[in-house]
Amino acid sequence: MKRTASAVWTGGLKDGKGSLSSQSGVLKDTPYGFRMRFEDEPGTNPEELIAAAHAGCFTMALSAQLGEAGMVAERLSTEAAVTLEKKDDGFSITAIHLALAAKIPGADRQAFDAAVDKAKTGCPVSKLLNAQITLDAKLES
Repeated sequence: MKRTASAVWTGGLKDGKGSLSSQSGVLKDTPYGFRMRFEDEPGTNPEELIAAAHAGCFTMALSAQLGEAGMVAERLSTEAAVTLEKKDDGFSITAIHLALAAKIPGADRQAFDAAVDKAKTGCPVSKLLNAQITLDAKLES
C-alpha cells in the first residue's frame, strides 16, 4: 500500500506561498506558508499535519490493541503536540506529546496501560518519527 501527497512552492522562504494536495483529495491545493508555520496566520503546516497523522495513527492502533485485550472503547480522543525547535544545524522536530482521554466502561487499568504502550510504540507513525514521543493517558469511567 502506498499513499501520496504533494507540495508546490513558489517564491522565497518568507514571501513565498505553497500548497499541499493528497491522493485522496482531502487536501487539494491547501495553502501553507512561512507565516502559517512560524507565526499565527490561519492555515496548515507540516508540523500540524504530522500531529494529525500521529494522533490518528495512535488512536486507531490503540483501538486494535484494546480489542485484542477484550475491551471496546466508547470514546478515544487523542491530541498530539509537535515541538519544532531551532538547533545549530537548522530546525528539528524534537518531541511529540500525545494526550489521550479514553472512555472504556469496565476497563482493567493494567490491560489498558499495556494496550496504550503497545499502541504508542507500535503505530506506524511512531515508528517513522525520529523524535522523543511522550504520552499522557487518562482513563474515564
